[in-house]
Amino acid sequence: MSALDLAGLRETRAVNPAAIAEALASRARRPLLQGDNRLLLIAADHPGRGALAVGADPRAMADRTELLARLVVALARPGVDGMLATPDIIDDLALLGALDGKVVVGSMNRGGLRGAAFEMDDRFTGYDVAGAVASGLDAAKLLLRVNLADPATAPTLESAAGAVGQAASARLPIMLEPFLSEWRDGAIVNDLSTDAVIRSIAIASALGTSSAYSWMKLPVVPEMERVMAATTLPTLLLGGDPNAQPDEVYASWAAALAQPGVRGLVVGRTLLYPRGGDVASAVDSAAGLVHGAAATSRPA
Repeated sequence: MSALDLAGLRETRAVNPAAIAEALASRARRPLLQGDNRLLLIAADHPGRGALAVGADPRAMADRTELLARLVVALARPGVDGMLATPDIIDDLALLGALDGKVVVGSMNRGGLRGAAFEMDDRFTGYDVAGAVASGLDAAKLLLRVNLADPATAPTLESAAGAVGQAASARLPIMLEPFLSEWRDGAIVNDLSTDAVIRSIAIASALGTSSAYSWMKLPVVPEMERVMAATTLPTLLLGGDPNAQPDEVYASWAAALAQPGVRGLVVGRTLLYPRGGDVASAVDSAAGLVHGAAATSRPA
């Protein structure tokens, strides 16, 4: 990405903010599923919760120029179907013309800021259903952390249920990312045991007035065959820990992608900030797992 591109982006934001809506309205769209009916989405909604760290670098995602450059590279790779992000990042990429022909998923509830005393209060501070539809997005996504010892879970459940019902009425696919969570030493920790993930699926699946447009967005855990037996909803897999060994990560993805009902991957930092720094190669490896060897030979 050239300095001129970013200079133009900043100038447009300052003098012609209406260009954002125009860029979103005019972008070339595609069906959510096409071809092999599988998806590889790049996630970039972490900064919206104040989560900027990758590995040992606590500010890796703080440089917006660098983040946008990595996203543009990732989105241009063959086999990448689209992205998941907050409005600020989606608006930037729309102005840069990077979203044409891509699935765009809007992140909804980023209010439970990383490390905050109110972290369990995952209130809706990003897209709502009406805003996602107005922006021409292809789907929405919400985080659903269920903490049985924290009263903030109840209003989160209520808000999430309302969003699911509104999405169904708008015929907007909505991806639910559920966890059973708890406070440990002042921090929120998600329970990634198989039984906990299965229980979180049961809670999330029942939300709203209709599940017709609900998807699951689930972590890769042991016994994925039991996890996927717990739902009939189409499911995307989370990328997981960016600090893990790449070979182990890709092997776990490959095994989980073979389970019935799994439609693909949603991966963020592991692909955007890979070991060695080669974003294109990391993305190509993931695309090959999702779409097969033909993915990397497709036109970008």
